[in-house]
Amino acid sequence: MGDNGTPEHGDNPSQGGVVAAAVHVHWPHAPVHQLSENGTYFVTAGTYRKEHHFRNDKRLGALCRGLLAVAVDAGWQLEAWAVFSNHYHFVGHSPESGAGTLARMLGTLHEKTAKWVNHLDGAPGRKVWHNFYETLLTYEKSYLARLNYVHQNAVHHGLRPAAHLYPWCSATWFETTATRAQVATIYGFKTDRLRVLDEYEPQTE
Repeated sequence: MGDNGTPEHGDNPSQGGVVAAAVHVHWPHAPVHQLSENGTYFVTAGTYRKEHHFRNDKRLGALCRGLLAVAVDAGWQLEAWAVFSNHYHFVGHSPESGAGTLARMLGTLHEKTAKWVNHLDGAPGRKVWHNFYETLLTYEKSYLARLNYVHQNAVHHGLRPAAHLYPWCSATWFETTATRAQVATIYGFKTDRLRVLDEYEPQTE
């Protein structure tokens, strides 16, 4: 990617794949803040051996854009997301057809981003992603607490003192799109008792 966020020749070996599908990190939907009848999921995915393949601004930006792009293509509505050097989380509503598209959606993201970082590192065929884990959310309080957890995840990992200061998460979008009452409500939910697989210790350069 160039300094202004536009793709440069050689940045994306997939030529138009998910890495370059969206120039700017943008999510057009307004927050919903209610469980979906089709399914609302909390999803975590990590890199193989927790390696920090996405450790700088350029790579974090590409991964974040890629996640939003595949979600749009698959009909998922994300309400919170956070992308790091070796993992990511999101809370999202499945399309009307159900959550059967999740594995294919993330498979596309992982395949394209793996090829891209391997091209940058001169490591063709290297295993980049390990697996993903999804949890169907059926209780409103659990859902709202996980929204807060994802928005605040950069603070949880000690990367920023405030969530909106971390560019590769949904906090800024949420704080500027939701009402003040919505922000206060979501940010008021405690997350210390949530059972979340999140032992990644991400890094940034």
